[in-house]
Amino acid sequence: MTITANDITALPAAAKQILDFIGNNKVVLFFAPMGAGKTTLINELCRQLQVYDQPSSPTFSIVNEYTSPNGNIYHFDFYRLKDEEEALDLGYEDYFFSGNYCFIEWPEKINSLLPEDAIVIKISLTTAGSREITLQEKL
Repeated sequence: MTITANDITALPAAAKQILDFIGNNKVVLFFAPMGAGKTTLINELCRQLQVYDQPSSPTFSIVNEYTSPNGNIYHFDFYRLKDEEEALDLGYEDYFFSGNYCFIEWPEKINSLLPEDAIVIKISLTTAGSREITLQEKL
């Protein structure tokens, strides 16, 4: 499934489609180049899930936890990881297998630790400046 977002006003509708696509598989991997809008899209997903807190990029903290009526939501940014050992030290399994939403930026940094049944979202920039958001059910 592919969603085109021509500008930021298209994000609420895109987020709704993504949440419908995700269903019960709540580990979601975001693959995209720097500046493509991963965090912005995750913020909109959190808004749709009625997160009580203000979502922000976990670049320095690696993981942010948000509270919502849908349970806890974990937002990861593995960009700064030097190796997978750091994710092991973080206790990633407790998060990934908690049954809660886990939104993961830069999952390629922990490739061998990712659940095989995770939802994959790829964001690419078009020459017209829009975003193509491609959804896949597995890695």
